[in-house]
Amino acid sequence: MSSFRKALKSRQKNHHERSQPGFRKHLGLLEKKKDYKLRADDYHKKQNTLAALRKKALEKNPDEFYFNMINSKLQDGVHVSKKPEEEEMTEEQKKVMRTQDIKYVEMKRVAEAKKIERMKGELHLLDAESKQKNKHTFFVDSKKEVNSFDLANHLNTAPELVDRVYNRPTLKTLETKSIQGATEPHRVKKLARQRKHQYTILSQRIDREKKMFVITQKIQTRKDLQDKRKKVKVKKETINSAAIYKFEAKRKR
Repeated sequence: MSSFRKALKSRQKNHHERSQPGFRKHLGLLEKKKDYKLRADDYHKKQNTLAALRKKALEKNPDEFYFNMINSKLQDGVHVSKKPEEEEMTEEQKKVMRTQDIKYVEMKRVAEAKKIERMKGELHLLDAESKQKNKHTFFVDSKKEVNSFDLANHLNTAPELVDRVYNRPTLKTLETKSIQGATEPHRVKKLARQRKHQYTILSQRIDREKKMFVITQKIQTRKDLQDKRKKVKVKKETINSAAIYKFEAKRKR
């Protein structure tokens, strides 16, 4: 029986789905059953959704309350949500919020100042552009020695290392010990780039700390302006400073 089935199966034809007839090519591809199934399922799904909504509307209680009744209004035949009203705050509540803002900004400023001090301690401000140049005065006995004064010979170092304000080894050190970086110029350049990057970060942190200090002053000024005392503006507010007011002196009893 099994051999008969195999033989019968080998004689079967490969059945292909019918394509669109030539005179109906203008109508597009011929719809197959799988295409019809998808279209039918989508149609029935939409019909069931509409039926469920229709049933929900018929069974709805007209006296039932829901929040959208008071949170929306009819505008040009369309329901539009109302904008939430701004919460009214007392002067005392505003002062408390200002105080909290000042404390938060001041906390961030103090944390930034500590980071700045830590970076300054690590870098020692070596080769900083904004650092004041040190002056080293050498005293000699006569004008002749002044004219023939050799700084490299006096410091006992190589002429190439005279301009360096740090890590200036003597000739004896150069002869007896191998200085790291002397034979590795690429390492020296890499360290210089890293040092420059650290100075850039330090400069950015200093600017950020100054801006936070200005923000604290401006918030404090706005808080002081909430008082009912008479005041006169002495200086306008700028980007780098807060406005200055002169308040009427009030005697404390």
